[in-house]
Amino acid sequence: MIPAGLEPGWIWAIGGVLLLIAEIVAPGFFLVFVGAAAIVTGLFALLFPLGLAAQLLLFALYAVVAVMAGRKIYARAGTPASDPHLNDRSARLIGRSVLVTRAIDGHGGRVRVGDGEWSARGGPADAGDQVRIVAVEGNCLIVTRERLSGETNE
Repeated sequence: MIPAGLEPGWIWAIGGVLLLIAEIVAPGFFLVFVGAAAIVTGLFALLFPLGLAAQLLLFALYAVVAVMAGRKIYARAGTPASDPHLNDRSARLIGRSVLVTRAIDGHGGRVRVGDGEWSARGGPADAGDQVRIVAVEGNCLIVTRERLSGETNE
């Protein structure tokens, strides 16, 4: 129930402030823009005699503009990650040198990565050889044999 004598502009402003408080409680960086749109709608409703339909239209317009502007600003202000592969374990493996535990031939093989073993393709490489991970396809590592210092391309 709306208290008698309470201007619609104040209802919009109070609703906007409640949305800003909700943003603090449940952060997602979305309600702040909708709350700001409600506050601006409330200010316009206090300054100009607007009907309910005009207020709703004004709020919808401000909300869309505020969310779009906020997304653009938020995307531009994003800071690059110090470690872009932090949660992408397979991408972190590329370039590492690993030990072949089961010979890699046309049917694949196994390599030791840290304390685990992964399926590998590429090679050919014998057990005990060092190979370098060049790509990851699913849960299979694509490797190439590392050349030894005295080894030549024959």
